[in-house]
Amino acid sequence: MTLNFKIQCLLAVALLVSFSSVAKESAIKSAVISPAENNNHAPETTDAEANQSFWDLPYLKQAFIDTTPADRKDGLAVDDLIKNGGNKAMIVQLVKEMADKKHGEYDSLLIARHDKLIFESYFLRGRVNLLHQQASATKSYTGLVLGRAIQLGYLSMDDLHKPLVKFLKDLDPAKFVEGVEKITLHQALTMRGGLSIDSDKWKELKENPDALKGQGLVQTLLEHSLPITSESQSFVYGNFNPDLVMQVIEAVVPGTAEDFIKNELLNKVGITTYRWRTGIDGLPAGGGPSYLTSRDMLKLGALIINKGQWNDEQLISAKYLANATRKITKASADWHPDNFNYGYFFYQTEMKVGDKSYTANIAWGGGGQHLITIEDLELVIAITGHDREDTIFNQVSKRILPAFVK
Repeated sequence: MTLNFKIQCLLAVALLVSFSSVAKESAIKSAVISPAENNNHAPETTDAEANQSFWDLPYLKQAFIDTTPADRKDGLAVDDLIKNGGNKAMIVQLVKEMADKKHGEYDSLLIARHDKLIFESYFLRGRVNLLHQQASATKSYTGLVLGRAIQLGYLSMDDLHKPLVKFLKDLDPAKFVEGVEKITLHQALTMRGGLSIDSDKWKELKENPDALKGQGLVQTLLEHSLPITSESQSFVYGNFNPDLVMQVIEAVVPGTAEDFIKNELLNKVGITTYRWRTGIDGLPAGGGPSYLTSRDMLKLGALIINKGQWNDEQLISAKYLANATRKITKASADWHPDNFNYGYFFYQTEMKVGDKSYTANIAWGGGGQHLITIEDLELVIAITGHDREDTIFNQVSKRILPAFVK
């Protein structure tokens, strides 16, 4: 039988949210910080906690809720929730409920509007300096890295529709299965690469990891997949597609993909403390996980809202980003909400408030990682969590959006 990557994804989520060492819980009190009290007292991990597993972090005894976030000199401008059109009572009440686990097990909720952080909250395992696992939201960040490569001229928009193997010079085409030329960056970015590897065969292949280093991974996949056909190139979540994209990034940019991510994307927006898992091929894993703070998630959201610009510099190709955030195909795994579509590693959906409709673009990772941008409202929402069911998105449309729609 072939690998069921949907099940792989769900197993990864289950692993992310398993709780073998959940601390004994007590009632969590909430405190709303006033401007006069705001002395940058957001909860931080202690030195001892910094070396612990995330799962061993104790729950906060008091939720931190700040409607006038402090300026931490981290590249984020700050302002006041109310001054930026937010309904304080609605947002604060939602966070108190989240801190009490009424909507699942989440750790932070931050909101930016008009390029300013206007609301910041941490509860349960949330900490302002915590590098929180992004899970599959990393796929969206991989897409941004590709958009940076296009902006710098290492790829063109036309290249998205050329055979992906054209960019990988260390492969032996004589050993490819039929139809490999059908795999393009466009297809891989929309989870439609079309690979199909027998699960037992893949388990066997992984027993020789040296053969999977570098472009050896791609060579192996293209030798052992079933033929690539129009039928096989339907939406299948995961399925090595993010790793194929990262392989192209590695091949076309100067230096390594790892250095490119650091120097040409993350450091450009002031993200200097992060982690990004290395994949079986030795490259940054296109599908993740990566680890960012909640505040740094907002910086990547700002790139999307501002059509790829940061401080008046065009970091991400605007044309690429327009494609990445539009509906190209249906997100059709059985765990996807019915109204979710897919672009280039980003989800899209429509959310209604009264008779008004808003397009939301989402980088979504298992366990409750959400980076949500709503361009019409200049709104960026970052949520982190460790929830098995991950249903908080319902509260975004029911509680957060109405707090900003007049």
